[in-house]
Amino acid sequence: MLEKIHYIIVVIFLSISFLTNAQTSNAINYKANIKAPLTNKENVQLQEVFGDKLQNYVLNNSQRLKDLKNLLRNRVSVVELPNFKKEATLLSEIPLFNNYNKNLRRKRFNKDTFNPLKYNFDFYSNGTKIYKVDRTNYYIVIKSQYQ
Repeated sequence: MLEKIHYIIVVIFLSISFLTNAQTSNAINYKANIKAPLTNKENVQLQEVFGDKLQNYVLNNSQRLKDLKNLLRNRVSVVELPNFKKEATLLSEIPLFNNYNKNLRRKRFNKDTFNPLKYNFDFYSNGTKIYKVDRTNYYIVIKSQYQ
């Protein structure tokens, strides 16, 4: 039953996303939760990806920090959908985003510790993107920043 509810939620979400893309403006709507300080988990995620460049490229850049908080808190979700059959790009096909940390490595997928910033996802498309975690029923859903 829970699987069916997850499936229905994703289908509705995708339908709304596709319908609203034609009407989408280029204004980004931020939720109030981005005003809160970084959590410990977010700090770990950012440090993993940006390494010794974190201070200069993120923490000293208020707009970049705001965008990354928005991405982590409001736009990326990991959902389990056992009966979802839509084709999706596999996580293993997405290159690592190792521009700042050449030591980044892929790890065995764990929903609780997954760091979406490690991957070169299409975070800035106008529509919702869905990626499948290989050999699992998990999907990574990335909402457009313009919704």
